[in-house]
Amino acid sequence: MKRELKRGDLYYANLDPVIGSEQGGTRPVLIIQNNVGNRFSPTTIVVAAVTSRTGKAKLPTHVPLSEMADLDKSSILLLEQLRTIDRNRLRGYVGTVDNVKMLEVDQALAVSLGIDIDVRKGGQKDE
Repeated sequence: MKRELKRGDLYYANLDPVIGSEQGGTRPVLIIQNNVGNRFSPTTIVVAAVTSRTGKAKLPTHVPLSEMADLDKSSILLLEQLRTIDRNRLRGYVGTVDNVKMLEVDQALAVSLGIDIDVRKGGQKDE
């Protein structure tokens, strides 16, 4: 039986073919789509690519995953590298990111997408 996809899960995915500066190859990806979409969308999910090149410039859209034992190497989530992919690109479950780290992911997503909300307060913006 296939594992049910959940927001916050890490999987390996084959991201080839790519064009230009898109992240490619088989690499860990983080599922960021909501769980309703993950349950009912038969072919696509939304993911953020992961790189193990921890020397990359630190951007507000980068979230480190150095403490995750399930990854072979310390990695950085690149929340500026969002993709919708077919489920058939997924190769294997790696692990699940905890709620504290997902809060960092949500904040980086807000920056990446230009969404002006305070995700720490459940989307309520201070007035």
